[in-house]
Amino acid sequence: MGRLVLASRSPQRRAILEQLGVAFEVVVSDAEELVAGDPVEVAVENARRKALAVAAPATVLGVDTVVALDGVVYGKPPDAAEARATLSRLSGQVHEVVSGIAVVEGGETRTASATTQVRFRVLDAAMLDWYLATEEWRERAGGYAIQGRGAALVAGIEGDYLNVVGLPVQALLGLLPELLRGEPRPRA
Repeated sequence: MGRLVLASRSPQRRAILEQLGVAFEVVVSDAEELVAGDPVEVAVENARRKALAVAAPATVLGVDTVVALDGVVYGKPPDAAEARATLSRLSGQVHEVVSGIAVVEGGETRTASATTQVRFRVLDAAMLDWYLATEEWRERAGGYAIQGRGAALVAGIEGDYLNVVGLPVQALLGLLPELLRGEPRPRA
């Protein structure tokens, strides 16, 4: 595997790759994303679109993460009112966090997906007010960040924690098993 390009602006995805010691560069994709449909199909198609939109003589990694409850996809809420509505729907429920991964390499595209079950606590008005005031919901699928203060909203998970953060490492290594075979990059 040659040079790796991450087609994402997500700081969480960058942090996970850095944690693994993977050398990469970021080229943000401006691909138009699907917002409705089967959650797995939406996440995989969005990841594929992101990867294909970045033209680079390299291995390009596209990733998309969505939150789904009862088959309804919840992306990034555009404002605090929508974040409140989304978090209220997730309150006391088990929802799915679905990530799609696409790798474009040498004209070939390979895809995978990962799904993690997340169980939310029952969120009262005070908890919602507290979390919304953190502004952490911005640019987050489902309006929360499990690796931050959003951990207080979560009662438990079943599956890959890093998938909920934004990059399912096991699925990634299934597509790119050679990713960790090079010299590890020292941590900054």
